[in-house]
Amino acid sequence: MKNDPIIFELAVAHDKPSSFRKGKSHVCPFCDVEHLTDIYEENGAMIWLHNRYPTLKDTLQTVLIESDNHNGDVTNYSQIYNRKLMRFALACFDKMRSDPSFKSVLWYKNYGPLSAGSLAHPHMQLVGLEQVDGYKYIQANNFTGITVYQDQDVEVNFATHPVQGYQEINVNLLNREGIDTWSDWIQYGAKYMLEEMYHGRCTSYNLFFYPHYDSDGICCKLIPRFYAPPYFVGYKLSQCNDEQTLRREVANLQNFVKKQK
Repeated sequence: MKNDPIIFELAVAHDKPSSFRKGKSHVCPFCDVEHLTDIYEENGAMIWLHNRYPTLKDTLQTVLIESDNHNGDVTNYSQIYNRKLMRFALACFDKMRSDPSFKSVLWYKNYGPLSAGSLAHPHMQLVGLEQVDGYKYIQANNFTGITVYQDQDVEVNFATHPVQGYQEINVNLLNREGIDTWSDWIQYGAKYMLEEMYHGRCTSYNLFFYPHYDSDGICCKLIPRFYAPPYFVGYKLSQCNDEQTLRREVANLQNFVKKQK
């Protein structure tokens, strides 16, 4: 398979602010709403706009500011607000995907210092790739696994064929009528990763969203972030925990969700 890397333009990133790097400005541009420019859509405190620092060549990089709370996150929004956020973000994703100038569109969220994010203020990113298929290394079995929850609209599992590993939670929206349940399980999963998984040692995570491989639905993959394992860095080989460990996590997540309701 041909490797077509996305080109990172370092010069553009030189003045980019950061919440985590020493020597960088810690002033949050997303808190300064009055001076935001190139806005596409707004829904209350949720703002979808052009990325001021487009570091990737042959792309359209956009940012979706989730909230006006600098310390907000999927894990601490109200259930109602989180549902509104996921509906708004999905609508923006659909709008970008309908643009024929993009070969693929990526939607993801960084949280925490090990997630590869630069700003702590809660936001997602939607990136249109003009020449690259961003899903070429993704397979349908990346979204299958040991079931945590399932109804006619939503299926949740611990991946048995993770993209990176070791314990990835898939929240698959099979029918868009189930978007509220889907949003709730994304919130449950993110909370579980930070509060319970690895005995609370996880401080960072990513959400990745993918068009469902055989329906109009959306797959959300939740990945706890630590330093990437060398097998993945050097060989693109993912690792998965043994079945006994995954089944224990399934039971733990199910019990965690019962306490949340």
